[in-house]
Amino acid sequence: MSALPRHIDASTSLHGVRWLRSSRSTGMNNCVETARPTAGRWTGLVAVRDSKNVSGPALLFTPDAWEEFLTGLS
Repeated sequence: MSALPRHIDASTSLHGVRWLRSSRSTGMNNCVETARPTAGRWTGLVAVRDSKNVSGPALLFTPDAWEEFLTGLS
């Protein structure tokens, strides 16, 4: 089994995904956006990007790792 990618250099490489902005966003573009790719090698992962740099890199997490991260924030 090959290792999962940890990031991609340009979030625009994730074609056809729907980016969702954090519900805690104040509308000032100072938050993160997430997407769940449904096709390609990133299927099943959670992609996370900076809303200020929508064509910049995205971090990739397994759903379990992302949930653990979110739980750790509360």
